[in-house]
Amino acid sequence: MKALRYLALSIAAVLFLVPFYLVVRNGLVAESEISAPSWTFLPSAVRWENFGELFGNPAVPLVRSMVNSLVVAVLQTAGQLLLCSLAGYGLARIPYRYANVVFYFVVATLMIPAAVTFVPTFVVVSTLGWVSDLRGLVIPGLFSGFTAFLFRQYFLNFPRELEEAARIDGLGHWGTFWRVVVPNSRGFFAALGVIAFVTSWNQFLWPLVIAQDQDSWTVQVALSTFLTAQSINVHELFLAAAVSITPLVIVFVAMQRWLVRGVTETGIKG
Repeated sequence: MKALRYLALSIAAVLFLVPFYLVVRNGLVAESEISAPSWTFLPSAVRWENFGELFGNPAVPLVRSMVNSLVVAVLQTAGQLLLCSLAGYGLARIPYRYANVVFYFVVATLMIPAAVTFVPTFVVVSTLGWVSDLRGLVIPGLFSGFTAFLFRQYFLNFPRELEEAARIDGLGHWGTFWRVVVPNSRGFFAALGVIAFVTSWNQFLWPLVIAQDQDSWTVQVALSTFLTAQSINVHELFLAAAVSITPLVIVFVAMQRWLVRGVTETGIKG
């Protein structure tokens, strides 16, 4: 039985890894080999010089775009973890008259399609002069109603005994949150942090509208420039895609232990 499980997992792993191999393979071959009629799974020759061609392309500042994406993703992730955790803890633990009303309003924002708020948000950002500015990319994504909802649900199940012990020691809500709740919720914070980072890194439509000059492009906008009405640079597109997912792989590998711990701690039920 165990052998069958390992066999099934091995097959699933291969199926998941094949697309990544194809991306790397097509990025390290000549353009003619990608579109050749007699396509082969293994390349006839590996062109390492494609890296120099990619990073030396003056039309696509890939390094600058990846730095911009990293800045935006890190700031938005930190902002969401800070603001949404505070909001979630306040809704879960601080009693006041309109707590449920505020919570219902937060949940109601999840039912509004993003297309409805896209134009008003752009008008506000444009009025503030944040077009082609990192502030216009970062600030609208600093808070997420869905993340606040998840934090609230998590803190509702957080052991009250730990908080009561902290209050006996003289801590208020603020001190209890930072000294007791946060250190004992690192797994959950890590899980939501990875989700927020990946979501921010993969954003395309909003950066496409806001980042109107090359200096403010994110990596997703830079990737789109390899496909234009005038030309299609396939091998550079594949190689740039492979390079652009490297930070996501690093984040996932580094946070994998915390991700498993976070899912375990949440007690997610289907």
